[in-house]
Amino acid sequence: MLPIDPAQLDPDDIGQTQTVLEMDHEEAIERVREVFTDAGFGVPVEFSPSELLNEKVGADRDPYYVLGACNPAVADRALEVTDGKLGALFPCNVVIWEEEPGRQRVYHVSIMRIARLVGMAPDDDEMADIVAETGELVDEAFEEL
Repeated sequence: MLPIDPAQLDPDDIGQTQTVLEMDHEEAIERVREVFTDAGFGVPVEFSPSELLNEKVGADRDPYYVLGACNPAVADRALEVTDGKLGALFPCNVVIWEEEPGRQRVYHVSIMRIARLVGMAPDDDEMADIVAETGELVDEAFEEL
């Protein structure tokens, strides 16, 4: 049994943010990377699960891409207040998947909020500040998309 009832969670509880871009998949990846970089994130990790799964297990998946975004200053603070535990959720992923040709879904959930919900991060003022700061950065990026 899960300690949290997923049906009781509001998308805001996990910092769910999403939008649709009317462009091709590669163009969307470039746009999201640019916007998140401009908002203060680096992108140290990126990969295509669809390419990997299509190659390894013949999955025949539509284009799906993960950008692992990270704001170094915030990440450092988050590691400090969680005694290093939050690193298990790093980086903050932004995913882009093709719903249909020319239509891309961009999706993100807050690892900071999730870490707090599952007890990996303290429910204190410092973590609340980190959640708020990352939320503002993500909101800024999504507004530009």
